[in-house]
Order: sequence, then C-alpha cells, then structure tokens
Amino acid sequence: MTPEQSLASTAVQSWTINIGRAEKLFLGLADEEMAKTVAPGRNRLVYLFGHLIAVHDAMLPLLGIGDRLHPELDAAYLEEADSNRADAVPPSDLKRFWAEVHTALRTGFERFTPEDWTARHTAMSDADHAANPLRNRLAVLLNRTAHLAYHMGQCALAPK
Repeated sequence: MTPEQSLASTAVQSWTINIGRAEKLFLGLADEEMAKTVAPGRNRLVYLFGHLIAVHDAMLPLLGIGDRLHPELDAAYLEEADSNRADAVPPSDLKRFWAEVHTALRTGFERFTPEDWTARHTAMSDADHAANPLRNRLAVLLNRTAHLAYHMGQCALAPK
C-alpha cells in the first residue's frame, strides 16, 4: 500500500468507525427514546439524527458521487433549529434514509482512488483548488467525520 493509499484508507476507516457508532446509537433507539433531549432546552436525539442525515446527504453532490437523495430534510434539519415541535419526518423514515445515504456514500468512497480524494470538491472552481489544493474531497470527509463525532458527543449527554 502506498502512503497515499494508506492516508485515504485511514480517513475512510475513521469515517466508517464513527458511522458505526452512530448507527449503534440511533438505530437501537425506539421512537419515544428519540424524543429525549441531550440536555434541558437542547436538541432532541431525533433532530440530531435528521441533521446528520441531511449533512451527509449533501456530501453526495459535493464529492461528485451523485445527486442528493433527501433534500427535503434541509428545511427541518439544516435551516431550522430544533424546537420540540412535531417531527417533520418519522424516526422510522429517518432510519431508512440513513441507510440509503450511507450506502450511496460507501459505494462512492469505494470507487475513489487516492488521486480522487485529493481532487477538488464540487463547491470550488479549478482555479480556487489550484490556489488552495488542501480544500479537497479528503478535507470534506475529515470535516464531516469531526462534525459527526461532535454530535455523537452531544448524544452521549442524553439521559439513559
């Protein structure tokens, strides 16, 4: 394995480990457990779950893997804060969306070469990437992995 392959594989493995931790938590919760808040007056677990799905769904076009699968989640989980209102999407649907989005991402990741990981993401031009080549697909993956880990830390605060 070349150093480039090793770096890309390490980043994907870190993503995969964190996705597995999130799946263990969210997919193991009953609907009523998803309504718990991480702390009084803070986000509910169902909101954080929907938020993560929406953010990860947006990675599909950003990384050049494909079109978004569930852009309808943006209004409830990216553009609005959690307000303990009725859920925009039932937890059972969110669990299905999670599987769809992460299957599509995993399939895309498997096709990427180390060179693909260092290519520009679709939110920047060739000129911008030439000026700052560190803003690439791998940087997006690392950023989203950290974002996921941050929210999993919040989830750990929810009462058992």
